[in-house]
Amino acid sequence: MAIRPAAAEYGIWFRRTDIVGADPLVAAHWDSVLPTKLCTKLVNEAGVSVSTVEHVMAALAGCGVHNAMIDIDGPEVPILDGSAAAFVQAILESGLQSLDAPERAIEILEPIEVQNGAARARLDPAESLEIAFHIDFQDAAIGRQDKLLDMANGAFVRELCDSRTFCRQADVDAMRASGLAMGGSLDNAVVVDGDRVLSPGGMRHADEPVRHKMLDALGDLALAGAPILGRYTGTRAGHALTNLLLRTMFARPGSFRMITCDARTARRLPGVGIRAGDLRLVA
Repeated sequence: MAIRPAAAEYGIWFRRTDIVGADPLVAAHWDSVLPTKLCTKLVNEAGVSVSTVEHVMAALAGCGVHNAMIDIDGPEVPILDGSAAAFVQAILESGLQSLDAPERAIEILEPIEVQNGAARARLDPAESLEIAFHIDFQDAAIGRQDKLLDMANGAFVRELCDSRTFCRQADVDAMRASGLAMGGSLDNAVVVDGDRVLSPGGMRHADEPVRHKMLDALGDLALAGAPILGRYTGTRAGHALTNLLLRTMFARPGSFRMITCDARTARRLPGVGIRAGDLRLVA
């Protein structure tokens, strides 16, 4: 997979370099999402798809990249270690280029909320992008975790990007019994079993699971097509619910407006002012 520069207003696209005879371009956009339970999957009108895009989308959003072409030679983004750290490192080491174009953002004007059982996702007005998340698992190794972060000033790079996806050993066993996740290992996810963390080295952060849920939320929100100025609150929310939240927002034009950022607002966007050294400062 290779992330390549793109012109202003281009947005973010995936290009399947292995596809012949069909449209290989897949838009990284909320209305290209095909609902799935365990990841975010994008598909174009020709049926060409790219799945597990949330981590690289979080890395791009967290580094302030809004225009890019991502060449990929298969149907799934590499899982790597289960976090976004490797993507962030590659982006920062390659360097970022400012484009001669105004920065635009989506300003939330009124609350928007969606729900599925006990799971909720909500957007409220705020001056910058804030992410709040709550999880509650029976496994004592995870338990109840809450966290709130303002995504301005490189917070994603320092505090979230190295947090890995997580799962229960019972879920792994069930997936493998169904022929799924056969390539998964303790090297690309945090696996827990009751009060035990089975992955070597344990958690990178005491609250790594909720941090990863926030990472996922940022990646899924990046499919809005522009940075969001608002507070996202997730309670047991997942990829599908966050996408439903975006679909609900865009179906209610009065709930948001697209703005051209002034200098003060632009400084509050995720990724502004980050440096390569920030990756060494993870909390």
